[in-house]
Amino acid sequence: VWGIVAELFKEQPGTKIPDLGNIRIESLNAAHESYNSSPPTSGPHVPGVARPGIYEEQIPDELQVHNLEDAFVNVHYNCPDGCEALVGELTTIVQEYLDQGRHVLLEPYSGMDSKIALTAWTRIDKFEVFDESRIRKFIEAYEGIDHHVRSR
Repeated sequence: VWGIVAELFKEQPGTKIPDLGNIRIESLNAAHESYNSSPPTSGPHVPGVARPGIYEEQIPDELQVHNLEDAFVNVHYNCPDGCEALVGELTTIVQEYLDQGRHVLLEPYSGMDSKIALTAWTRIDKFEVFDESRIRKFIEAYEGIDHHVRSR
């Protein structure tokens, strides 16, 4: 019993962000409320998802959010002056999860206030220096958890 209680109350990776719901919008250009985090962790999103993978271009927020709803963890980096070594380290980790068929993607994300950010539905972790253990703990905690609203 104590093990179950401890598991329920253990500290989870990242910071909890208030849930903005999972309203569908018709297109990337559709007007919608602003997100409450950057990168976003919940809120309005378009149909369809970005495939698990390693991207060289930023994915629109409205598509990223749908990925999070569909059990993804998104790994973001922001390096206006370049960071080839960091991208290589992140790629190695993300590729390992992709090889296992996991729901993870890596992408650049311009304008965020940290060098690295990890996002899952209503969770974010931002930091400046590569930390493999921190990244793996976040992915293991949240990847694979579907967040669709189920009707009864």
